[in-house]
Amino acid sequence: MIIPALDLMNGNIVRLYQGCFHKQRIYSNNPLLYLEKYFQQGAKIIHLVDLEGAKNPTNRQIHLLHKLLRANQHNNLQIGGGIRSTKDIADLLKLGAKRVVFSSQGIKNPYKTKKWFEYFGSESLVLAIDIRMNSTGTNNVVINGWQTNTTTTLQEIIEQYHNIGLKHVLCTDISKDGTLTGSNTILYQTICKTWPDIKFQSSGGIKNLDEIHKLRDTGVTSIIIGRALLEEKFTISEAISCWQNA
Repeated sequence: MIIPALDLMNGNIVRLYQGCFHKQRIYSNNPLLYLEKYFQQGAKIIHLVDLEGAKNPTNRQIHLLHKLLRANQHNNLQIGGGIRSTKDIADLLKLGAKRVVFSSQGIKNPYKTKKWFEYFGSESLVLAIDIRMNSTGTNNVVINGWQTNTTTTLQEIIEQYHNIGLKHVLCTDISKDGTLTGSNTILYQTICKTWPDIKFQSSGGIKNLDEIHKLRDTGVTSIIIGRALLEEKFTISEAISCWQNA
C-alpha cells in the first residue's frame, strides 16, 4: 500500500536531505491538518517520525504525538523516532498507534528488543533499518537519527530477528532520502527475494508515479512517500491507483 510520511521537528512538518539535520525544509506548522487531509485523500496508514526524538531521545515530542493520536479517529498511525523503552511502545499503542517503529535499540540492545516481540507481538512492531551504502557496496546500518555509523550490515540485523517473528521492516537507503532522485530498486529486489515472508516497506527517493510501478515489482508490500506528496508531485489517490494497477 501507499503510506504517506510526515517528519516532525519542533512541532513542524519538515523534510531532511539525505538525513542531514542542518539540511531541512519546513512545510507546515500544522501536522493535524495534513493528517486529516491525507486520510481524506485515501491513505489507510500514515507514517509519523519524531525527528527530535530520533536525534535525542530526551527531546521526544511526546505531547505532540499524544495530541495527534487523540485527535486521530482512524487509529492508523505508524510512529517512530527515539523509541528506547518498553514504556515508550506501550504508551503509543495504548493511545491508539497501529504500529511502533524502532531502530537504534535493535542494534544496541538486542536482548531487550527480542523481549518486545514476545510482549507486544510482531504485528505491532516495525524494525526500521537505515543504511548507508559505502564504496565497496556494503550496506551498513546507521542509528541515532542517522548520526552514528555501525559495522552491522542490513543482512545481519534482519537475520538476528527473523527467527523470532520479525514481520515488518522499513528499509531506507539514506542516500536517497528526501532527494527525489529515485529509489534503490535493486536493494528492495534483493531483500524481498531473500526474505519473502517479511513485509518490507520501502522509503526514500520517490520522484514520480513510475517509481511506484518499479517498486511494486520488487516485492515490497508498502511504499513510504514524503517529499513528493508535500510538494504535490502527485496526489495520494494517484499513487494508490498506480499501486493497484502496477
